[in-house]
Amino acid sequence: MNDRELSEAGDVDFPRFQVGAPPQHLITTLLGDYWISRPERLPSAALVRLTEEFGVSAVAARAALSRLAKRNLLESSKTGRRTSYRLTDRAAAVMLEGRQRIMSFGLERGAWDRTWVMAAFSVSEEQRDLRHALRARLRWLGFAPLYDGLWVSPTADAGGAAAVLTELEVPMATVFRAEALDLPGMRAPQEAWDFDRLRRTYEEFVTRYAPLLDRVRRGTVGASEALVARSGIMDTWRTFPNHDPDLPAELLPADWPRAAARDLFVEIYDTLGPLAEFRVKQIVADFEPALAGLVAHHRTGSTLTLT
Repeated sequence: MNDRELSEAGDVDFPRFQVGAPPQHLITTLLGDYWISRPERLPSAALVRLTEEFGVSAVAARAALSRLAKRNLLESSKTGRRTSYRLTDRAAAVMLEGRQRIMSFGLERGAWDRTWVMAAFSVSEEQRDLRHALRARLRWLGFAPLYDGLWVSPTADAGGAAAVLTELEVPMATVFRAEALDLPGMRAPQEAWDFDRLRRTYEEFVTRYAPLLDRVRRGTVGASEALVARSGIMDTWRTFPNHDPDLPAELLPADWPRAAARDLFVEIYDTLGPLAEFRVKQIVADFEPALAGLVAHHRTGSTLTLT
């Protein structure tokens, strides 16, 4: 889940993701990866130094910390001239929820019952903000537009869709389950997704990160590079649930590349975890040695056991 989807999935105003890891996005990502749900606060100087690993200037990092605190994403405390930060409880909870979906994305599912969840609604052109918010929320839940006012999903939770429509106060809407009839000349629900585009996206992901996987396996990635590379591959992988709602195997073309892409992501992300954690500990220890031992990374498998 990227920062924009996190914001639209709940009431937490996360910074929007942009190419190049802007400071606000980067800081929330690093805290989520190595300091999630910790009650202690990290010195701002340590967080600034962490962002420098990614090419962010100290001025930009400090401005980002201030903005995140104003948006109630970070809690701050001050001792003398030193300010320290942690994620707010609400921000941490939303990030954990998003992480659960990101890490479980692409796992093999049980047999599909062949029913579709459908969300039908009517929103006027004048209500552009509402249309945008509704579409973003439904897409995050796993829906895609079969037609403009009819969104479908083979796996989404009907209650979740109803909750979104109610929360956004969509005036004309309904949610129902149905089984599609295979009739000549009729559009099949799965045509709401562009399978050719999805395939290219997965194949490009594998091509892009295959050289890094080779270096990971040969043990030639250092701690600083591991920190940057691990955040980078997560930023890329977390975008896939927006385009592919984990469609059941029964709906997928032959030789679908999602499993290969997931295997590559898991191996790189999990293998680089200890090295990245070591680098974060080094940096935190330079400013607050007592906190360095509390830094911890998580693996994809351990995330799936969170409740």
